[in-house]
Amino acid sequence: MSTQAWTFLFVGATFALYLGIAWLTRVKDTEGFFVAGRGVPAMANGMATASDWMSAASFISMAGLISIMGFAGGVYLMGWTGGYVLLALLLAPYLRKFGHFTVPDFVGDRFDSDIARVVAVICAIFISFTYVAGQMRGVGVVFSRFLEVDITVGVVVGMAIVFIYATLGGMKGITWTQVAQYWVLITAFLTAAIAIAIKLTGVAIPQIAMGAELKPEFAGGDLVFFLDKLNTIQTDLGFHRYTDAFVGSWDKANVFFVTLALMAGTAGLPHVIVRFYTVPSVKAARWSAFWALLFISMLYLTAPATAAFARYFMIESLNGQTEETLPEWYQNWEQTGLILWFDDGDGRVRYAAGEDNEIFRNGKLGPAELADLRISHQRWIDTGGVSGADARIELRSRGLSGPDRDIIVLATPEMAELASWIIALIAAGGLAAALSTASGLLLVISSGVAHDIYYRLLRPDADEKQRLLVARTTIGLAVIVAGLFGIYPPGFVSQVVAFAFGLAASTFFPVIVLGIFSKRVGTVPAISGMLAGLFFTGFYIIASVYGGMAPWTFGVFERGISPQGIGAIGMLLNFAVTLGLTPLCAPPSQASCDMVDTVREPEGAGPAIRIEASN
Repeated sequence: MSTQAWTFLFVGATFALYLGIAWLTRVKDTEGFFVAGRGVPAMANGMATASDWMSAASFISMAGLISIMGFAGGVYLMGWTGGYVLLALLLAPYLRKFGHFTVPDFVGDRFDSDIARVVAVICAIFISFTYVAGQMRGVGVVFSRFLEVDITVGVVVGMAIVFIYATLGGMKGITWTQVAQYWVLITAFLTAAIAIAIKLTGVAIPQIAMGAELKPEFAGGDLVFFLDKLNTIQTDLGFHRYTDAFVGSWDKANVFFVTLALMAGTAGLPHVIVRFYTVPSVKAARWSAFWALLFISMLYLTAPATAAFARYFMIESLNGQTEETLPEWYQNWEQTGLILWFDDGDGRVRYAAGEDNEIFRNGKLGPAELADLRISHQRWIDTGGVSGADARIELRSRGLSGPDRDIIVLATPEMAELASWIIALIAAGGLAAALSTASGLLLVISSGVAHDIYYRLLRPDADEKQRLLVARTTIGLAVIVAGLFGIYPPGFVSQVVAFAFGLAASTFFPVIVLGIFSKRVGTVPAISGMLAGLFFTGFYIIASVYGGMAPWTFGVFERGISPQGIGAIGMLLNFAVTLGLTPLCAPPSQASCDMVDTVREPEGAGPAIRIEASN
């Protein structure tokens, strides 16, 4: 069968599975809708958490970033896995003992303030919409290439699938759908990596294959280790060695701040935290974190190998080719507009060292300059989400534009000329990763509006039926907004997701940590800290990415702090504002202090607190 036929088969079968699970797990009460009835087993919740966590950024984009960045790409591995350790040890058990539905629930009750609750809801919605933009973008990329439909059509199909199973089953349906999605995505990712490792080195374990000898047909008959070969290819083309540390713009300061922002952001992401409300006990919450880390590590420990394999095949298959000899995989992906060759006159594709010695040099051309540039097939990449006279394209390196970072993992099986069914399986895995996270984010948005605003503030007398109607309506509206983000993406997947982590780090992480471990922090300092972190981080990201503002050095760092890492500074600002105002403001109520004491008691020493809404 052809790749497209296999893709239709796998995608159709998995979509049918997700919809079937949604129908079987449909719910009629708010506890089932928001927290799956608190009856999810720890291991199943670990799988669902891993699936929720390993979004399009992890499956589609992370290995692409590592492939392009080399050693510095490890910031994503360190930040995202380290953040889970932080969450498991520092926050998850305490929040589960608190026993409510959402993060804004905790903030509002701990600081005894409806204003704090509203600010937390705004932060949660802002973070979730930023994050979901990357997921819908990933859905569009997969549909565009493998099912050969327009990205808009692909996003609409993905929106429809998520809407059905999220509104039918709520958290219960999403949880068991994510368990299935985990096995789809991890099977796809590992199958491709293992097949490539065997093809290149004969070693079936990708992590070991990176340091193994290449087969003679790839080594030119000599005894060559894979990473040595890749380093040689890099230096021959004028780049730093692939394994060199802290090169270009990724100096130690940026690596540190991005890693810190991703770690704290992980521990503060509302769609991850809410998963720990779905288990029956604090003990189960701790075991959920253990299983989640185990299941996540299966992909994360394989991603560097996939990235290195992709780098090797990308350069070897394209460098020096002419329009007539370009490989089939390139011609397939060129139709999506996500990779583009610029002919600068010599008729050959060439990699060349550019700014910061990265594989692609950033530059911009407007319509006026296009007349002076011969472009293969008269096509260009519209990176700004606009068209016509306002369109801007990225010109990268000499002779090659792209590839878009989001195609690296998806295109690698084609570069390696693997079997059609493996290529199709990767497509199904990419969709599973994007849809699983999108559904969790949409539920956070829904619960923030339906539970924290509608029920806790506006209509505390609303019955179950009214609350479910508002929750499902909110998901429908949120799906439409998410789809628009997918059609008009504000950036590539991991970049957009990194912004969401920065916002989570600068808003939720400090207020949750201080809410649990400090009884002195009151309402005004907590609200002020969240707002300071949100506005500072949001301003810096928007101004530097979309407004042309130069990164700030803060008078200390040689290079400015990147937008992906500014969340760490925003987090420190949040802590400083909150702790600085605490001695000047009124302490929390006795009820809030008692709540902190109860939450911090070991399991079995006291009852889990549950505060009911009251007028």
